[in-house]
Amino acid sequence: MHAATQSRSTILVSAADRDRLSNLARAFLDRVPDMAEGLLAEMDRARVATEAAMPADVVRMGSTVTLHDAEGSIQTVTLVYPAEADIAEKRISVLTPLGTALIGARAGRTVSWRSRDSRVLSATIDAVEQARRMA
Repeated sequence: MHAATQSRSTILVSAADRDRLSNLARAFLDRVPDMAEGLLAEMDRARVATEAAMPADVVRMGSTVTLHDAEGSIQTVTLVYPAEADIAEKRISVLTPLGTALIGARAGRTVSWRSRDSRVLSATIDAVEQARRMA
């Protein structure tokens, strides 16, 4: 069972991110099958856009996302690959339930995910700031 992520809502990813993330998920199938399968499912259902056509408010790899939950708690996290993850620096891996829920979502969307203790959590994306992309 994978994370309860953005059910039924369309997500948008660049072709490059889809390819990289699909390969990453396949590489992690043996180590973290639930998370890897969840990420693969998200990539399978994603709409794919060219790099140039990606809207600025869509969460991508390297995006810094500000979100709030129903209790009004606000957090800002940066979505990264597993090797770059550091919870103390608020850099979360795309292979976490929240990371998988965020990829491809737009500002204004509420995303849901399953916590490690099986609770369903949700938060609304307030803002998305893109990392500077190297040409």
